[in-house]
Amino acid sequence: MADDRQRSRRRGQGELEALVLSALREAKGPATAGWVQERLGEDLAYTTVITILTRLLAKGAVTRERAGRSFAWTSASDQAGLAAHRMRKVLDAESDREAVLASFVTGLGPDDERLLRELLGESRSEGED
Repeated sequence: MADDRQRSRRRGQGELEALVLSALREAKGPATAGWVQERLGEDLAYTTVITILTRLLAKGAVTRERAGRSFAWTSASDQAGLAAHRMRKVLDAESDREAVLASFVTGLGPDDERLLRELLGESRSEGED
């Protein structure tokens, strides 16, 4: 029974996507879904890997190129890039961007606020060149 519980453990949202992206980043070049499935070394069905790759393609996190009758996949984004994409998607879905951004910024801790100010200062300086 303990084996059944361990095998049927549900992964957290995005956990499989993170695992697939990590495997693709470790590849020496474009990788097939079969390679990703082997690399993960889990009881993942090939169709599950294809589903995750297709979702990542729709999010712009991976690219694919024809490789015979299949596709070879490449990571187009790291975890930070994927998280930033999700944040922009949430922001784009809201009608009052200013209120969302203001609420986000006021909820930041002091270290994150300082980092954000530094990053914004850098982007302004780059824009002045």
